[in-house]
Amino acid sequence: MTAHGSAFPVAKLALNNSVPPILMASLRMALVFIFLIPFWKFKFPSKKFFKPLIFFSISMGVLVYVFMNLSLFYSSIITPIILGSQLAIPFGILASAFLLNENISKKKWILIFTSFVGIVIIFFDPKLAENYLGLFFAGLMALFFGLAQVYSRQLKELPISMINASTGVFGFVILIIISFFVEGDLNENIKQINLNSWILISYQAIVVSLCAHLLMFYLYKFYTVGQIFPFYSLFPIFGIILTYLIFSEVPSIMFILGGIIVISSVFFLHKIK
Repeated sequence: MTAHGSAFPVAKLALNNSVPPILMASLRMALVFIFLIPFWKFKFPSKKFFKPLIFFSISMGVLVYVFMNLSLFYSSIITPIILGSQLAIPFGILASAFLLNENISKKKWILIFTSFVGIVIIFFDPKLAENYLGLFFAGLMALFFGLAQVYSRQLKELPISMINASTGVFGFVILIIISFFVEGDLNENIKQINLNSWILISYQAIVVSLCAHLLMFYLYKFYTVGQIFPFYSLFPIFGIILTYLIFSEVPSIMFILGGIIVISSVFFLHKIK
């Protein structure tokens, strides 16, 4: 959870070094794919997995990371973006209801409602006056992360390395094309990336996208999903602590109040079967 939480301040550091947000997301996915080549072995799944694998790869590898970087790029403060990512859980539950026809209990509806109430409270923080665009992109990031979790349920039989490699391929190819048309000359933009920024991008790819996920799947061998999932509520806490240590960003009273409501709601959403 520390690794997951660190993704946000680390990405902001790279963006502050003038790395274009879409290009950075593309390079991150390229590194993920390169490191997984030895484990993928270029095996392709059966046709029944093609559709959910493509949808998952585009949702996670393209939309989640590009909206994460855009939210940080267009926001001068990081903590609301970190907290906004927690909406992925209620979005995922809502998506499962619409796409998979799963029933949502009354308790879950109440917790989904309270999680959005917490976000609304945060919106009244005066510090957010010039950061609404960043929060909008954070909401889109959470939405597509929730959708990715729905698609991932249909991929349980596939090796994790294959899923991550597919995510890396789709993310890199699609985002590099978008970056070319939106952010300008690719060669010039890549040449301007200094060593420190490459280290930060590599950290996101190796530590966050690969190691953190592998550690979680390792835990699944010994514990149930219900035991592990509530710990996802911890990553915004670690992210906010790291943001304070790196950027000296102190949360306001409104943010703390809304944050407690959001994190508590998401925690109990994890606990309810």
